[in-house]
Amino acid sequence: MSAPTLVILAAGMASRYGSQKQTEVFGPNGETIMDYSIYDAIRAGFGKVVFIIREDFAEAFKASFEPKLNGKIETAYVYQALDKYTAGKNVNPERTKPWGTAHAVLCTKGVVNEPFAVINADDYYGAEAFVQAYQFLTTECNDKTYCILGYELSNTLSENGTVSRGVCSIDANNVLTQINERTKIYRKDGSIVFEEAGVETPLAEDTRVSMNFMCFAPNFIDLCEQEFNSFLDKQGQELKSEFYIPFVTGQFSTLGLGDVKVIPTNAKWFGVTYKEDAPGVKASIDALVSSKVYPEKLW
Repeated sequence: MSAPTLVILAAGMASRYGSQKQTEVFGPNGETIMDYSIYDAIRAGFGKVVFIIREDFAEAFKASFEPKLNGKIETAYVYQALDKYTAGKNVNPERTKPWGTAHAVLCTKGVVNEPFAVINADDYYGAEAFVQAYQFLTTECNDKTYCILGYELSNTLSENGTVSRGVCSIDANNVLTQINERTKIYRKDGSIVFEEAGVETPLAEDTRVSMNFMCFAPNFIDLCEQEFNSFLDKQGQELKSEFYIPFVTGQFSTLGLGDVKVIPTNAKWFGVTYKEDAPGVKASIDALVSSKVYPEKLW
C-alpha cells in the first residue's frame, strides 16, 4: 500500500486576515506554519504533499517550497478556480469568492488516488495529530470509514474575533452523528457561544470540533463532485455561499455511505485568523523550538 498523502488547503482569499497568511513567516529561519505541518507529516510517514493554491501565485509559491522539500517528500500542485467543475451549471457571473474547501478537495481529482489527510495551511495542528492521522490512514481508512481529528473547542478560539468551526455531535463509540459548520463562534461573559441569525447559543468548553484535519479514502473526492453539483443547483447564483468539507463529510454519514470516526486529539492547536493572532503564533513556535520539539532550522 502506498504511503498516505497530505493535502494542504492554501487557496483561500484570507479576507479577514488581509494578506496571504499561508506564506507568512513565523519560524526563526523563515518557516511558515505549513513548514511545520509538512515536517510533522514527513516524520509521521506521509509520502506526498499536495498543495491546493491559486494559479496567480503558483510561481512564487513553488519557488518558496520546492528547494527545501526536494528529496524529502513528493510534491504536487492543484489550482482551485471558480470555473472548475461548473460547466453547464447556472452560476452567477459576478461571483468572485472561491467555492470553498470541499470544492478545493474536488480540484484534486486525478491527482490524489490514495488515502489522504486534509489540513488548512494557516493552522498548526501538533505532531501528535499527524501520528494519529497516519495510523488511521494506514490501518482503518477505507471507502466506508473516514475520520476527523477532534480538537477541544476551548483550545481553538481567537482572542481577536469570531471563528468558524465544524461542531461535531458523536455517539458512544466516537462515531460522528452530525456536523454543523458554525461560522461565528466566540467567548462572551466567560462562556462560549455561536451566533446565527442574531441568536446566541451556548457551546460546551469540551465540545469536539473539526479544524479541517480530516482523513479520507479517495472516493471522498467523487462524493465532493456529486454534492457540488447539487450545491450549484441550489446555491449557484449566490455570491458568497461556500461548499464546505464538513458538509460533505456529514452527507457521507447522512446518506448511509459509511461512518466518520471522531478521533480525540490532545495535540496543541493554534492558528492565524486575524493579523492580531500573528504575535501569539510566533511566540508559540519560538517556545516549541526552545523546548527542542523542532530544530531551529527545519530544512
